[in-house]
Amino acid sequence: MDQIDEMITAYDEEAEATGWYGPEVAFGLTYAHVEPGQSMLDIGIGTGLGSLLFLKAGLKIHGMDISPQMLDACRSKGFSSLHLHDVNKTPYPFDSESIDHAVCTGVFNFFSDLSLIFEETNRIIRRGGLFVFVVGDRSETEAHAVEVGAEYTKSDKSITMYLHSKEQIAKLTARYGFESVRGLSFTVFMDRERTKSMPARSYLVRKRIGIEPVI
Repeated sequence: MDQIDEMITAYDEEAEATGWYGPEVAFGLTYAHVEPGQSMLDIGIGTGLGSLLFLKAGLKIHGMDISPQMLDACRSKGFSSLHLHDVNKTPYPFDSESIDHAVCTGVFNFFSDLSLIFEETNRIIRRGGLFVFVVGDRSETEAHAVEVGAEYTKSDKSITMYLHSKEQIAKLTARYGFESVRGLSFTVFMDRERTKSMPARSYLVRKRIGIEPVI
């Protein structure tokens, strides 16, 4: 097994062991509304977990990630349209209204402010296109940021994870020209023993037709 294969196996096995169901939930919310042959942008594609089911369903996936190793992992799974790009940097390397839909399942928890991603997604996907994404969920009274200790990050350092409330997401979707289609709450576990968990929520929104975003 080479280094790329080992990385994919470790990353994907950890997702399976901790019960990371974000990709399945996102696909389940979306599959009835998409068609084989349509295109989809995976923002922060990683090893491809978030869009693999869409690829198998016949959609053309365009992936974007900051890590060359992650893009190599995607190539080994059959993804071909891949772009090395930092989600923090705009513009993203895609023409305006050039892709049908977008998915983002493992990225939002690293961003306090999601405006940039919503703005670029609105620019890139076609009118009437879908955007499905996953966030760490919280109520308006709960903290926006939580520290995840080294025992859960599998490294020697802790990380800050950001949670987003329904009210925050509603304001973002309205501001950037999207309307809600459906959503579903589920649980994310932080460890293989599943002793520590956090609430998550997947949203499916649609880019409005004939309405410009309020930037």
